[in-house]
Amino acid sequence: MRIYAGMDQRLPLAEVAGHARRVEGMGYDGLNVPDAIHDGLLTAQAALAATTRLRVATSVLVCFPRSPMNVAHAAWDLQAMSNGRFELGLGSQVRGNITGRYSTEWTPPAPRMREYVKSLRAIWRCWQTGEALDFRGESYAFTRMQPFFSPGPIDHPEIPIHLGAVGPNMTRLAGEVADGIMTHPTSSSPRQLREVTLPELASGAARGGRPGARVELMAAGFVATGRTPEDVARAREATRELLAFLYSTPTYWRALDLHGFGDTGRKLHELSRQGRWADMVGEVDDEMLRVLVPQGPYDEIAEILHDWYESIADALVFPVPSAPHHDGDAAAAIERLRSLAGRAPTRSAS
Repeated sequence: MRIYAGMDQRLPLAEVAGHARRVEGMGYDGLNVPDAIHDGLLTAQAALAATTRLRVATSVLVCFPRSPMNVAHAAWDLQAMSNGRFELGLGSQVRGNITGRYSTEWTPPAPRMREYVKSLRAIWRCWQTGEALDFRGESYAFTRMQPFFSPGPIDHPEIPIHLGAVGPNMTRLAGEVADGIMTHPTSSSPRQLREVTLPELASGAARGGRPGARVELMAAGFVATGRTPEDVARAREATRELLAFLYSTPTYWRALDLHGFGDTGRKLHELSRQGRWADMVGEVDDEMLRVLVPQGPYDEIAEILHDWYESIADALVFPVPSAPHHDGDAAAAIERLRSLAGRAPTRSAS
């Protein structure tokens, strides 16, 4: 199992290199970089340039406002400069952001994402093998690649494409065309992954003529941990606030309905519509946190995460300490988790 760090989306671009070196030194396998306050591809470049071993993934790049050709060039360069350490995570975003924040036309996201992934691979195949570029779809068509604009082959042309997915259509699409899936923090419980996500991935793989294909699953849920019980309590309360905000959005209610907390989501939505933000946190009770968020101190969290995800996830996100002087404790937990995961059985892709 690979262990990935996250990154505060508000971290200044000038500080990304230092953060990347820090997590590499702690023993993380990878770093997920956001595409929000700063451009995700620029952030990935800064992290890759500062490290020698760390894998760096966009988590996730809002792709529809960007032409697949632009993303193909950037990803090809990042993969070449890093000797194969780049992972391209793609996400569709919600309609309001696509049209209002990016001024981009909205079309059904799953069919468009299918073409996006396939067009990227067609472009890369053209550059690597020299075959003619000829991709034609409803949303994208790429039929022209003069030698002047082709970067040519690289040593590591197989760039992993992972999709960020919440709903069934995008999850099945990940099974159909992608190399992996990055789960959302609201839908990363073991029960959600076993009963919903893995069957939908298998369904998509069968639909795409890939029965038995291994689609990697990254569990990107929240983890409440720290050096002391007080640290864990603070992390748990911060997570409670985040979940209160996130679960006010109906898109994320599948996990709540599965676990019997559907009424909480509807209450949170109504409170958000009334602007009663301060009242929302109290709706996320301790039982919800127990079911949805693994929690425990550093000297126990490895065993807890192993119990949650041992036969489900290929990778998971482990929080970077807010205080750098706790890095040693977190690094020990990461090493312990890796040793436990090394003995875990491999999950079935079907």
